[in-house]
Parts: sequence; C-alpha cells; structure tokens
Amino acid sequence: MLWTIFVILLVLWLVGLVSFHAIGAYIHILLVLALVVLLIQLISGRRPVV
Repeated sequence: MLWTIFVILLVLWLVGLVSFHAIGAYIHILLVLALVVLLIQLISGRRPVV
C-alpha cells in the first residue's frame, strides 16, 4: 500500500514539476513526507503481533 502511494506521488510530482510549478511544490512536499514514512517503516521493520 505504501509503495503504491509512493509511486503515485512520484508520478504526480514529475508531472507537476514539468507542467505546474506551484502544484509541483506541494506535491514535492508530499513526496518528501512519503519518503520519510517509507524510511521509518523500513527502519522499524514489521513487528510481530503478540
């Protein structure tokens, strides 16, 4: 699920960067947030359910 959101944001960011500079900035911020969440998830890993 997180990878899907990451890919969608990446595509939207690239489209926004090429066509709309103002929208591209907002999508860039969302992409950075998605990267942070992705890194946190990769670092923490999956915890076993007790």
